[in-house]
Amino acid sequence: MSENLDLVRSIYSAWERGDFSHAEWAHPEIEYMTADGLEPGSWTGLAEMAEQFHAWLRLWERFRLTADEYRRLGDDRVIVLDRQVGHGKTSGLDLGELETNGAWVFEIRDGRVTRMIRYMDRDGALADLGLEE
Repeated sequence: MSENLDLVRSIYSAWERGDFSHAEWAHPEIEYMTADGLEPGSWTGLAEMAEQFHAWLRLWERFRLTADEYRRLGDDRVIVLDRQVGHGKTSGLDLGELETNGAWVFEIRDGRVTRMIRYMDRDGALADLGLEE
């Protein structure tokens, strides 16, 4: 459904500007997951999602996500292949100098995101979904 793709594009439009303050697109009982990286895990609900997202954002200055590609995965899922940009507050690490190609998978029902899965490794996301390039 193109409405789901439009919803995800609108989420990324804010994220590309560094605006992570809105979550009206999220179901109140959203499942928020990190599939890989330093701290894989799963959290439920808006408060837990916000807590995890803000913990990540506190590590960076000028953090942004930039979409490279949007793909529909059936009627209720969208994957976004993206890159991260920002500088580590403590380390000074510049994400732009690294291969920071990741992905988000959004599951959508009745116009709200019910599940989000973050992959720090884009290839891992594509493999998990059977979409290896």
